[in-house]
Order: sequence, then C-alpha cells, then structure tokens
Amino acid sequence: MNTKKAAAVALVAALGVTSLAACGGGNGDKGKADGASPAPKTVTLVSHDSFNASEEVLAEFTKQTGLTVKVLKSGDAGEAVNKEILTKGSPQGDVFFGIDNTLLSRALDNGIFVPYEAKGLDRIPAALQLDKEQHRVTPIDSGDICVNYDKQYFADKKLAPPQTLDDLAKPAYKDLLVVENPERSSPGLGFLLGTVAKYGDDGWQDYWKKLKANGVKTVDSWELAYDQEFSGSAGGRKAKGDRPLVVSYASSPPVEVLYAKPQPKVAPTGVSTGTCFRQTEFAGLLDGAKNPEGGKKLIDFLISKKFQDDLPLQMFVNPVTNDATLPELFTRHGVVIDQPYAMEPKKIADNREQWIQQWTSLVLK
Repeated sequence: MNTKKAAAVALVAALGVTSLAACGGGNGDKGKADGASPAPKTVTLVSHDSFNASEEVLAEFTKQTGLTVKVLKSGDAGEAVNKEILTKGSPQGDVFFGIDNTLLSRALDNGIFVPYEAKGLDRIPAALQLDKEQHRVTPIDSGDICVNYDKQYFADKKLAPPQTLDDLAKPAYKDLLVVENPERSSPGLGFLLGTVAKYGDDGWQDYWKKLKANGVKTVDSWELAYDQEFSGSAGGRKAKGDRPLVVSYASSPPVEVLYAKPQPKVAPTGVSTGTCFRQTEFAGLLDGAKNPEGGKKLIDFLISKKFQDDLPLQMFVNPVTNDATLPELFTRHGVVIDQPYAMEPKKIADNREQWIQQWTSLVLK
C-alpha cells in the first residue's frame, strides 16, 4: 500500500500489536451456562507495517459486530507473508491484509488461507478478483508503484526529474535513486517486475547492471527508503536523507500535503509516471484462525463503503469498490497512471523466486 504511507505510518505508533477499535474488549471472562467456551470478543488482523485506519471507522465495525479489531503489524509485506507461511495452521491472527499480486501465489501455494466469498464482491471489478474461483483472498485496494522525486532538489540543480525507467540509468541521475529489496519488500518486488515487463526476460538484467553502475542504493523496506533515505519526505528531511529519487507510489504526494503544517498548495514531491507497476492488495481468512466467524465479518467490513471511503487518506491507496468516494485532496495531489506496467499472475508465480535470486546476485553481490 505500502507509499503513500509515510506520514500515515508515523501517526500510528510503531507498536507490535495495536487495538484500533474505539470500544470492545478482550475475550469475555464469562462462559455460557452450559460451560462452553465464551464467544471471542476480538478479531485479529495481521498486516504489514503500513496498515492504518480511522479509529471511528473501526469503532463502527465494533458497533455493528460487538468485536474489537486488534492489528498485529509484521514488517514489510514480504516479511509478513513469510511469517504466516512459517506459522501455517497456527496463525498469529484471524485475517491477513496486505498480500499483493506480486506475492499472492506464494501465499496460495502454501495454503495459508481458507475460502470465503465476501459479501459485496459484486461491487469490485472482476479483473481485480484474481482468485475468483476459490475466493481465498478478497481485493481491498490498488495502487501504482512508481519512482517519486523531490521537486526542490531538481529545481535547485536545474535538472529535469526522470520520467522513465530508461532515464534512471542516465549519468545525470547517478547516486540519486534508492530502491527496496524485492525479497523483503512488496514495492521493491513491484518495481523489479516493472523492469521485467519493460525490458523482457532477456533484457532486465542488463538494465539492473546499468542501475547498479549508476549508483542505485538498496534498503530492506519502504519505510527505510522513504522515511530515512529519501530527501523529499517529511521523515527524510528529519533524517537528512540525501536521495531525491525513491521507489514509492503514485499516491504518495498527497501524504506530504496532508501532514505538512501549513499545507502547501502544491505537493513537494512528484511522480515519474513512466516507471509505474500496478499493485492490488488483498485480505484473506487465515487457516487455523481462532475466530473465523469474526474474520469473515472483518473481511466483509474491509470492502464496505465505510472502510473503502477511509482508505485514500489513511493508507494512500485507491479503493477497489465502484461506490467508493475519493477525497478532493487525494485526487488533486495524487497522480493517475494511465498505462502502468503489469504482468499476469501466472508469470509472476512461475518466475518470481528465480528473478529475485538473479536480482540478488546482480545487485547485492
């Protein structure tokens, strides 16, 4: 998601487990009259570190169901998925949110989800429902992974910001780009897949050799890249990041506007529109969930209009339902990508691990 998410993440304290609902409590301490176990009063959502939602929105879920949502943050998306694979059958929670189209087959092949056909799927385009035969996952949001740039840096240098993947390998942009490791980060993996889609099976490795020669820097997560290495983010300025190019999202610029004091009329960051790869994030009911019925209700809620309307200014992603409303700040400062790079899920599944290994050998060794 997760972009787009720098300031939003900062607002949600970096707790391992966060209770976001405004009411409700832990498991009830009163059993039924017949001695049966009490019904759970919590439902646990496992996610990447960039998950965020309004307290009042999740309080609405509590009002509707009597269940409190607890959020367990498990690192970047790739790391979080790997943890769930390792705990298959005895998951950390009930629902997993944040698996995307670049990692989906890894989770499905390892059987960490059980089928559930969410209520309201008819409001989501069929093209986004990548598991529509079995319904093991439900689309929640979409976005475009793109290189972002620090406008002030390029204005000061009187240098035009790069707009395409080809541009990034030019000498004018040497030592300016920071990317995420595709083995650990979903934005990093999406960016790698975009280069494969652009240059093909026979050309992408040569392209990365050029990026390496041009001084590309690699870190493990989006949070590290955007908050600490990128010169254009609020977090980057505090940490004195010196890289004016970063792999993030087309919807990241609104973050810099929303949380700036005072808010600027124009976003301080821009998007290199010819570098983008389309990402969709999903949620699924975890096999072995302690509260599967609560998990089903939570998945239904994640595609409700209430939650979908909340997404843009919480996680800075696009809602997937056709009845969601986009806020004006999001549409004014975000960028619509008309022709992002894309790839068939089967091709990703068949080649992802090999591509990651090849990338590691090329870039990190």
